[in-house]
Amino acid sequence: MSLPAKVSEIIAKGVRIAAPYSIEIGEEVPLDRISAQGVVFHSGTKIFGAQTLISAGSIIGSEGPATVVDCQLGRQVELKGGCFKSSVFLDRASLADGAHVREGTLLEEETKAGHTVGLKQTILFPFVALGSLINFCDCLMAGGTAGNDHSEVGSSYVHFNYTPQQDKATPSLIGDVARGVMLNQPPIFLGGQGGIVGPLRIDYGSVITAGTVWRRDSEGAKLLHGAESRPFGQNYQAGLYGDIKRKVYNNIIYIANLLALQQWYQHVRSPFFRKQEMGEALMIGAQSLLAAAIAERLKQFRAFSEKMHKSAAIIEDSGNGTGDICRRQLELLEKWPEMEAHFQAPLDGDEAGHYRDIFLEMFLKRSPENDYIAAIRALNEDARRAGTRWMQWIVDDVSDRVLGSLPSFRSFLA
Repeated sequence: MSLPAKVSEIIAKGVRIAAPYSIEIGEEVPLDRISAQGVVFHSGTKIFGAQTLISAGSIIGSEGPATVVDCQLGRQVELKGGCFKSSVFLDRASLADGAHVREGTLLEEETKAGHTVGLKQTILFPFVALGSLINFCDCLMAGGTAGNDHSEVGSSYVHFNYTPQQDKATPSLIGDVARGVMLNQPPIFLGGQGGIVGPLRIDYGSVITAGTVWRRDSEGAKLLHGAESRPFGQNYQAGLYGDIKRKVYNNIIYIANLLALQQWYQHVRSPFFRKQEMGEALMIGAQSLLAAAIAERLKQFRAFSEKMHKSAAIIEDSGNGTGDICRRQLELLEKWPEMEAHFQAPLDGDEAGHYRDIFLEMFLKRSPENDYIAAIRALNEDARRAGTRWMQWIVDDVSDRVLGSLPSFRSFLA
């Protein structure tokens, strides 16, 4: 019995395969997007998708069967077992067996996860580590300075991202983009057998104790502990929302952070991608993923806004239609097209370009030639402040423009 042609070709190319009859490679997979330098496919590996890219030194399936579909892998990535679809893994990212990684996931350099971890629409900045038995979808996490000083999510942790009202306008920001990209922030610790209820924001240096389910935004480095609440019961009506201003604000801030990160990839990261084998394709994969992540968040935010029609009608039927809660719901419903246009507006105006150019001039003077992590670490404090000012300007500008469409929400900032 002869080997399938694709498997024979990839072995001839130099990919190490100890059990070739156990390997499956889709006819659509372009073999020129799989490096021959140190790549290993263990028994049970399945590779599908025309967008798949596997860079030098990557190892797939070392702990169990692994299926990779339309993913882009940087150098020395280890996907030890599980299913991985439409995601990007940058250099030295690692996931143990049983992973279920779905669309919109971006794991940056040296991120790692234990066994049986579920991710979707998840962005982890360098060094972030996840334990085992975790469901951590629809969130961005940053913090930490190195592999031995990293943000951590304990085992058996959940980001609760789906509401009883069946909406997913629930993204959580654990850290942020403006400071997180500088790789100099204190780590965040989310203790095991707990969870956070999105959408919320947690600041650098925070610790949530094991067993705690946290539901509130928290500014500054805090030790957060939530005692178990007493059982209670109250009337519940499907389709009825309460005051939505915090949820709306957190969605706006989250999308604004993604837009800032998109600019960071375009102007700061792109030269480093281009200096490695197949780096141009990896860069395109990462940028496409960020664009898709923004589109997903807009889709979920739009669906949430449309639910306000039913909720406001319920409130009006109860005789409370003139109150602040109903007014905000109707305002979100009415103003969504205007808000969406603000999210999609160009970010390359004069002021944005001014802050960007100040940082890039400082960055390029000190940047090592090939290593992104080393380049960020080489920045002096003035350069870090300039880069953070640029990123934060984008977040603030987008947020201010969107909130300008929602006058009854602006009091949230007071």
